[in-house]
Amino acid sequence: MFHIPFLHHDKIQSRHLLQHETKREVVWRFLLLIGIVLAYTAFLAWKYGFATGGIVAVLTWSFFVLCTPVADAGFILDFPLRVLFRVRMLYSELLVWIAAFGINIATLFFSPASYDTNFLTQLFHTILTQPYPYWGIIILSMMGTFLSVLFGDELMDVMHHRDRILHHAHHFQWHVIATVVVFILVFAGYHYLLKQLGVALPI
Repeated sequence: MFHIPFLHHDKIQSRHLLQHETKREVVWRFLLLIGIVLAYTAFLAWKYGFATGGIVAVLTWSFFVLCTPVADAGFILDFPLRVLFRVRMLYSELLVWIAAFGINIATLFFSPASYDTNFLTQLFHTILTQPYPYWGIIILSMMGTFLSVLFGDELMDVMHHRDRILHHAHHFQWHVIATVVVFILVFAGYHYLLKQLGVALPI
């Protein structure tokens, strides 16, 4: 039989989503993220109007894709693709990153003023337009995200947490990456705030 590498051939039964300890955890995580996204999008639409709120929501989503070392933003797409079409989350996350980059390239060229809406999008614009040192955030986030996606795929592959060999072997590395990214994000925010106040840092 022809083998398609990005498909997982063991179909996930709907009952497994509730019966298996690890899959049940993934379902609750997915539902929580969907609830947060819907509530945040509704708030933005109420505050800025439907069009502007929609743009800010998409930029915010892409910020969490590119600038955080976890796959929670991409997971909103990764999980249903894994369940419905058996596409491993590692490969769907690649598409998520391509989409996030495409969104921001288009916005930077055609609607750069969209980043001026709130502090988060302004900070995001600073990160995107100042390669040194802020692209380090994106590189570290990519490393952390794809490691966390491997953990996510493993959650869907096993029934119990004790069977997660990959997680037990590499969790420390992911924790280090996540800590470094959070530190750099805090530094970026601090640097941005000082810049807004007219205070120049030596670096």
